Amino acid sequence: MDKIKNKTISKLEIRAYTPDDEDQVIKLWIDCGLVVPQNDPIKDIHRKLKVNPEWFLIGEICGELIATCMAGYEGHRGWINYLAVSPEFQRKGYALEIMQKAEELLSAAGCPKINLQVRTSNIRVIEFYNSIGYNTDAVTSLGKRLEPD
Repeated sequence: MDKIKNKTISKLEIRAYTPDDEDQVIKLWIDCGLVVPQNDPIKDIHRKLKVNPEWFLIGEICGELIATCMAGYEGHRGWINYLAVSPEFQRKGYALEIMQKAEELLSAAGCPKINLQVRTSNIRVIEFYNSIGYNTDAVTSLGKRLEPD
């Protein structure tokens, strides 16, 4: 982040993930509290690279990685995972920018609706998604692990 401190912060540059990003991405996810024991970030990255790797978005300012977003679509619903913005760059519009890019990609693929999951305790993130047009669906999220923890 040192390169950014002395520069005017401009529009987020968004590009696809490359393998050189792995360490920075994992650090960002840890800094944002997205890494939990049941999710191995390296496995999650490698899984994403098998399906629409171009939809694993990286946001940079002055060449520094400050944001990520994984978009996915299986033909029925789109999904957003690992939306993250470096804590020192939050509340500056960067999450909105990278989400807009993900929405554009999904819309262009014919996706009719995007789903995402947020921990119910993460009120600030829920408020963010509400502010950009996402609503709480009257559904119960269920899951089943196919791999051991």
